[in-house]
Amino acid sequence: MLDIIYWPVSAILWFWHKAFGFVFGPDSGLTWSLAVVFLVFTLRLVLYKPFVKQVRTTRQMQELQPQIKELQKKYKNDRETMAREMQKLQKEHGFNPLMGCLPVLVQVPVFLGLFHVLRSFNRTGHGWGQLGLTPEQNASIGNYIFSATDVQSFLSARIFGAPIAAFITAPVSELQAFADWGGTPTRMSIALVAIPLMVIAGVATHFNARASVARQTPEAAANPQAAIMNKLSLWVFPLGVMVGGPFLMIGILLYWVANNIWTYGQQHLVFGRMEKEEEAKKQKKLELRAQNAPKPGAKPVDVRKKQDAPADGAPSANGTAASNGAAANQGAKQSAKQGGKRKPGGQQRPGNRGRANQKRKR
Repeated sequence: MLDIIYWPVSAILWFWHKAFGFVFGPDSGLTWSLAVVFLVFTLRLVLYKPFVKQVRTTRQMQELQPQIKELQKKYKNDRETMAREMQKLQKEHGFNPLMGCLPVLVQVPVFLGLFHVLRSFNRTGHGWGQLGLTPEQNASIGNYIFSATDVQSFLSARIFGAPIAAFITAPVSELQAFADWGGTPTRMSIALVAIPLMVIAGVATHFNARASVARQTPEAAANPQAAIMNKLSLWVFPLGVMVGGPFLMIGILLYWVANNIWTYGQQHLVFGRMEKEEEAKKQKKLELRAQNAPKPGAKPVDVRKKQDAPADGAPSANGTAASNGAAANQGAKQSAKQGGKRKPGGQQRPGNRGRANQKRKR
């Protein structure tokens, strides 16, 4: 059912095993370890552009949070209208929420594919998804693109005395599959390799999450959903690696460590470039503002005068003001004649002054 994932994953792992096998030998534990690590690097290199798009999408989401909250508040009783307005807002800003999840969605099947391919080098178990083969049968059957010789090479490979396909809680029957190919490993030898990898993977997961949270805006960090996700990524996910580590193969722990190391370096590279881009944009705006500003000692130009300037054949601004003033004086004279009399000094007397005084005398 998932062969569409298993075959490509095994092909990439096979390629890097052959490449490093020319240097360190095909049966070397270092060869197989580097093959797993560079499988991760190959995947993350392919997903580099989607990762950059994911970061930009996350920043866009943070910038649009005030508008999103406003729409949620405005249309809280009308979900259809709110969904339509949200889609309109996303379309106007070129925002695609799917791009924020694409790198994670792609990594999940690859992780599952690698887990299955590595476990299929040892098919002597009797649990879920296992074939229950004998050690002899297991060593004589290929594993997807790997031949039977490659399977035997994998069983012989050791990293500090521990097989890459072994895990701390592995049943004794599964550990017997390595007996004819380098001897049966002990749980202590497996734990001495697996536990440091578990610690490194958990710490790297925590620091990656901390670096991501530190770059969030205050508005995004104040969001209740974002706060919950921050706590999960900071503490629960690293703890999950520590708790689930004894049930994971050494090869999977290597995958986890390599993935976190790549993520840490990639985040600093991508965010550093974005900060430089934003700084360049700010500098460009300042330069444009400085170019448009008046030079020292120059008389500032009133833009409003230019806008109010009359067209050809129209009366000038002074003529208009003069005519408006004359009209105002004429109106004042007419109102003076109608409303009241003038004093000897030329001042206008209110028209209702005499009547008010007569009323007071009465």
